[in-house]
Amino acid sequence: MNNPATNTARLTAAGLRALLVLTLVTGVLYPVLVTGIAQALFPHKANGSELTDGDDKVVGSELIGQRYDLPPETGRETPAPDLRWFQPRPSNGLGTNTVNTQYDLLLSGATNRSGDNADLIKWVGDAKAAVVRDNSTATYRVKPSDVPPDAVTSSASGLDPHISPEYARLQVHRVAERNGLGVARVERLVADHTEGRVLGFMGEPRVNVLKLNIALKDVTRK
Repeated sequence: MNNPATNTARLTAAGLRALLVLTLVTGVLYPVLVTGIAQALFPHKANGSELTDGDDKVVGSELIGQRYDLPPETGRETPAPDLRWFQPRPSNGLGTNTVNTQYDLLLSGATNRSGDNADLIKWVGDAKAAVVRDNSTATYRVKPSDVPPDAVTSSASGLDPHISPEYARLQVHRVAERNGLGVARVERLVADHTEGRVLGFMGEPRVNVLKLNIALKDVTRK
């Protein structure tokens, strides 16, 4: 006849051995192995796809979008965009940034509102009017029909680091005027930072806003 106390002790010891083995394998050996492989083969991606500016300061990740805003004014609920820089897609999830300040991620997620939602329609209408107003200059007038969808809507995560080439080109005249640069020079920056479809057929052409603004900063310092 089995002794209950002996069985309990045996099962407890077996459970503890299993816990120790699994902790060692899944909690130590496997992470060390995966981390080592990632650091050896893909160090840039393994370290967060960090990007540096001309001063070798880490200014963010190429995988997460950033905002480029002015310091908030007293009594204003949201900061105004810093129009010297190319602006990302609209999002409440992106921390306030310029190229040299600390990045602060606030939240992630889409609006989850239907296309006929009154609030969403108003937000999009207000965003389109702001895009037209902010990007029109003395010599260049943006028409509402020129505004692409990604200029007035957020991505599903709200953290998309890319904009469409159309939205980037729409901002060229404003960026050139604000930075005292020629339009052709800023257009070349956009063209140089326009990425094609993955493997030539997946996705759409896109522009990484952070990479573009780092290049813009380098140009304005020369």
